[in-house]
Amino acid sequence: MNADHLAASAAAATPKQDAAPTLRIRALMLGDRINASGLELGTLVSSTPAAFRVHAGLVVIFRYGVVVLIGLLPSEEKVVIDSLKPRVIGELSPSEEETAQAQLCKDENAEAIQPGGPICLAKFSDDRLLLIADALAKSTSLARDERRVAAVFDVIEPFARMLAEQGRTPPGRKGILQLIGNALLVQQRVAGRVAVAEKPDVLWEKPELDRLYSRLEDEYELKERLDTLERKLAAVSETANALTDIIDTRRSLRLEIAVVVLIVIEVVISCYQILTGTH
Repeated sequence: MNADHLAASAAAATPKQDAAPTLRIRALMLGDRINASGLELGTLVSSTPAAFRVHAGLVVIFRYGVVVLIGLLPSEEKVVIDSLKPRVIGELSPSEEETAQAQLCKDENAEAIQPGGPICLAKFSDDRLLLIADALAKSTSLARDERRVAAVFDVIEPFARMLAEQGRTPPGRKGILQLIGNALLVQQRVAGRVAVAEKPDVLWEKPELDRLYSRLEDEYELKERLDTLERKLAAVSETANALTDIIDTRRSLRLEIAVVVLIVIEVVISCYQILTGTH
């Protein structure tokens, strides 16, 4: 089964015979990670990321928890997802999801992405479909991380308001440390596992497809969203560190006051013993 088979199956599924063949593409973030080691779903197309031909479509699995299903029927998608669930680490419920459509165009010069419309491809080659899968998977992962960071901001806001209006910080450090932990987790995912800024391996072998991937990056605003996410993460980290420093300073002050009080009490007791002649 090859790109021609994909095109033929897509054309058969198209309602109008004169319409351009299309492929339905669905990206699902199932969890924090997917262990694809030793997985056999069908004919292996790529090892990094793991991609298999399944029935008349393509399944692409990314280690950071996203699977991209291309040209599969809903019933076929369910079978694939069910087979992957035992390999998912940190399963999400509900899963994050994004969809797209790929459509055949006349030639490579006509390859373009219509705003909110289908992705026009000269042919449904494995290399092109892997590029789309990469961009859509990164966009899906970014969407989840953006929501997580937004939730952290929702927690920070009451802390900052309390400090601005009352001049007081939250009573404990646990909440602040949790904020720092959440920020570090998102930062580690973006920089380590997902590597949004890195280009897919297929471009090393097919540099002529770099223009297509650049269009995909622009369509899903991958670089802009990554920059925004990193700025928000930096703001979360700075705010959490500032609040922690304030809490630590106040604790140190209280400790110093307690030490001074103990010294005063000791001096008073010593003076009393001297005056009364007791030891």
